[in-house]
Parts: sequence; structure tokens; C-alpha cells
Amino acid sequence: MKLVLNNNSVNIATDGNCSFLWKEKIMILVYFLIALLATIVGSMAGLGGGVIIKPLLDLLGNYDVSTISVLSSFTVFSMAVVSIIKQIRYKFKIEVRKTVLIGSGSILGGILGDSIMTLVLNNSSELNIALIQNIILALLLFFVYIYMNNKDKYKSYRIENSLFCIVIGIFLGAIASFLSIGGGPINVCILTIFFSMGTKEAAVNSIVTIFFSQSSKLTKVVLTKGLAAYDLTMLPFMIIGGILGGIIGAKLNRMLSSKIILKVFNIVLLLLITLNVYNVIIIICKIR
Repeated sequence: MKLVLNNNSVNIATDGNCSFLWKEKIMILVYFLIALLATIVGSMAGLGGGVIIKPLLDLLGNYDVSTISVLSSFTVFSMAVVSIIKQIRYKFKIEVRKTVLIGSGSILGGILGDSIMTLVLNNSSELNIALIQNIILALLLFFVYIYMNNKDKYKSYRIENSLFCIVIGIFLGAIASFLSIGGGPINVCILTIFFSMGTKEAAVNSIVTIFFSQSSKLTKVVLTKGLAAYDLTMLPFMIIGGILGGIIGAKLNRMLSSKIILKVFNIVLLLLITLNVYNVIIIICKIR
């Protein structure tokens, strides 16, 4: 419908346009809340957020694998930046040498993981990639859950070797980058096994590792493909959610005991395993 007044044209939205605008606003709210809630839990328990965001965006199915990867990485990166700043202000004690070595390795791992992702995307379909990612993530989360709840039955180590610290960082960065997640629960598990870290210390070191791996991955994306290749309409809202989530999560990490954080960690892991298995079933049905 169009109204003309004093030679000036004024557009009046039709019911269809109104419906579209409402749907767009709802989707903005959905993506904002996904980023906010994921990064609150991620920052608090060391889950990173991406491990929650990635399968949820797969479930919504509004974007392709590459775009989901970039959306997830930017959101998790913004959360990691804020969370690290908060932890520095809280003067949380970490072993700086190990953290720097693991973080340095994760920079290389982030680049390696993204390169592997690009290679696989060029030689397979989007659905196959999503299927592989969800299967690997479900299996990894299952093993993480088993280990974190039976730590006393397994031997842990206190690695001091610098080269080994870097190798661990490369592994964590590559896994996180390829799966398009921050890698939080996997980071926490590996850091607990090889460096005998407590849950809270492992959570903070996990966030640092996420920061380095995602920064290298995003730098590579910007310098190679550029951001214009992706539909990033929802990115500003997800980044805002990620920043707020990082602030709230860091405060909760400081306030809550390791026991409570571990409980949250376990509940979220079980939900994520279920979600990833569901995604696998849906993707298999689409392929058939």
C-alpha cells in the first residue's frame, strides 16, 4: 500500500511486511540469547561457548557450515577477550609459562584446523562435513564426560616439558578450529589429564587457549576469504551476547566453588551430547 502526500511518497507496510519484520526480530533475539547463554556457561565452566553455539546453529539450519564456523568463532573470541580481562582484574593465579606455551601452540593449531576444514569443504558436501563434525563432537564430549566424572580412577600427569606444552596447544587449537567450536570441555579434560589442573584453573586456561586459537583462525579467514563472503547479519547481536556472557560468566566462575562448576559442566555436557546425536540423526535423514 502506498500513500502520497504533498508529492512525498510514504510507504506503509503490508501485513506480509509486518510479519517478516516480526520474524526478523524474533531471530535476532534467538541468536542473541544463544550467544549470551552459551558464553555465560562457557566462561563460567571453561566450556568456551562454541561447543554450545555450533550444534544449536546446526539445529536451526539457517546458515551453511562455513558461516556457522565464522559466527561461532567471532562470538567465542569476544567472550574470551572479556573473560580474560575479567580474570586479570580478579588476579586469578595461573602458571604463566605453561599458559603462554599452550596458547602459542593453539595459534598454530587454529590455523592448521581451519586449513583442514577448507580442504575438506573443497572435497565434500556441506551435509557430510556437518555430519562428521557432529559425530566427532558427540564422541569427544562422551569421553570427556566419562573422564571428568571418574578422574580418581585415571592417572594424571604434571607435564613441564616446553615442547610438549606447545604440541598440546597445537592439538587443542586444531580440534577447536576444525569443529568450529571453542573447544572448552576438551581443553578442560586435556589440561586436567596432562597438567593436573583443578577444574577452575583448567577453565581459565581453557579460555586463554580459546582466545589464541580463535584469533589465529579469524585472522586467517579475514586475510584469505574476507568477511564479505559470509552472511554475518546476526554477528553484531551474537558478539554483544558473547561480551555480556563473558562478563557474567567470569563473575560466576569467581563466586562459585569448583564442585558447583563441575556440576554445571556435567549437565551441559549431557545436553550437548544429546543435541549432537539428534543433529547426526537429522543430517543422516537429509542425506538419504
